[in-house]
Amino acid sequence: MPPRDQRDRDRERDPLVVGRVVGDVLDPFTRTISLRVSYVSRDVANGCELKPSQVVTQPRVDIGGDDLRIFYTLIMVDPDAPSPSSPNLREYLHWLVTDIPATTGTTFGQEIVCYESPRPMAGIHRFIFILFRQLGRQTVYAPGWRQNFNTREFAELYNLGLPVASVYFNCQRESTSGGARRR
Repeated sequence: MPPRDQRDRDRERDPLVVGRVVGDVLDPFTRTISLRVSYVSRDVANGCELKPSQVVTQPRVDIGGDDLRIFYTLIMVDPDAPSPSSPNLREYLHWLVTDIPATTGTTFGQEIVCYESPRPMAGIHRFIFILFRQLGRQTVYAPGWRQNFNTREFAELYNLGLPVASVYFNCQRESTSGGARRR
């Protein structure tokens, strides 16, 4: 194990820490499985910028692992809703898929809250994908709301523990072209 000060430096360089994903939404965790999220042909990398027009349809999500008998829950939230300066709807739940077998993707799971495409109105929003390992199949159920969802409380309610993987992208309202119209 590296010395303590080396671990602290590594943690400070972690894009999930730098982007305040760890802190605002998640507690510190160690990634233990691969998670690949892509929209059309663009992979999501921590902190990358995607436009609302690029994220209209749900992404392809691939999960690593080697045992189809292990199941995962994927959560997608916006902790900056309705605006980063006043996130009073934090966290807004955009997508929830459960019972995803290892080595597959979301198409093999149960979509229990359908995908809602990001449409930020003000400021730069973080859209976070969080992957949890489930205790078993059909052990996680849909919440009754999307706004003011709380990932930590949800994970505690269903005994999901700490995340096993997470990735996020930034998104902001696309500017309109052409300026003011004349009549």
